[in-house]
Amino acid sequence: MTRCRPAWLFLLLCLLCNGALVPRAIAQTDPSVPPPVANQSMSDAWWTGPMLANSAETLPPGHFLFEPYLYDIRSPGNDSFGSRTYILYGLADRLSIGLIPVFGYNRVNNGHSSASIGFGDLTLQAQYRLTEFQPGSRIPTTAIMLQETLPTGRYDQLGSRPSDGLGGGAYTTTLALNSQMYFWMPNGRILRERFDISGSFSRTANVEGVSVYGTDSGFRGTARPGRSFSADLAFEYSVTQRWVLALDLTYSYNSNTRVNGVDLLSSPNGLPYVQNVALSSGASEAYGVAPAIEYNWTPRIGVLLGTRIIFGGHNTVGTVTPAIALNYVY
Repeated sequence: MTRCRPAWLFLLLCLLCNGALVPRAIAQTDPSVPPPVANQSMSDAWWTGPMLANSAETLPPGHFLFEPYLYDIRSPGNDSFGSRTYILYGLADRLSIGLIPVFGYNRVNNGHSSASIGFGDLTLQAQYRLTEFQPGSRIPTTAIMLQETLPTGRYDQLGSRPSDGLGGGAYTTTLALNSQMYFWMPNGRILRERFDISGSFSRTANVEGVSVYGTDSGFRGTARPGRSFSADLAFEYSVTQRWVLALDLTYSYNSNTRVNGVDLLSSPNGLPYVQNVALSSGASEAYGVAPAIEYNWTPRIGVLLGTRIIFGGHNTVGTVTPAIALNYVY
């Protein structure tokens, strides 16, 4: 009898183990238990991109991207209407080039508005992709972007219409690192994240007369815009294949802009005399958000509607900028 105890104990243990497995099998087929969530495929999610953050992707060779923005920068006593159009081309594998023309019109409550719609500064762009995200990987898509802004917009000799000023008058170089990552939420939908950082520096601009730098009609001299830094963290949530919710969180810093020269003034007796001028804008920083909604008719064409809100910051005026953009790739 005593020798049979190990056998009985072994048999009892097997029965208990088998019994323990029965509820699990039942639970797997129980209709009251929801099935595992299937992750949304990347091809099922269509995007236009958030309102502000640049993509780290590059276009396939021979393909174009056309994305015009229409916007209104609203600040106290002023509306700056504008258009900014991204025209990009896939030149080679991992390399896209393009240009960004800008047009604008300033409406001023107290003073003269722009005489007409004007051409702003033109930006040339090249972007080279370093890495490419793959599902299951922790490595994001990354790219280096180089931009050169040409002083094609009016900025000085503005006479009685300072609002005609739409440019900066200086060549500006911008170097940026763009990144893009995908995350799958608990419900299986995709959350796309972009994080971009950039720095810019400008050469000296010759300035004559009334200008965007606050000089008057008698001024002759130069302006040197300060260096700038910006960061943008953006999220896009794929609600459905066609509908996307987007949000940008932005920070920017601009160092001091210096203006130096002379001003020809008239003395009380009517004789002209020269006065040295040295102006400094001081450093500034700003924080902002840009919520937006995207709708995509196809993987190649979509529309975005959003609003950028700059809360202000040190030496910065708050603005509200509603915008609409069309994204088309072919």
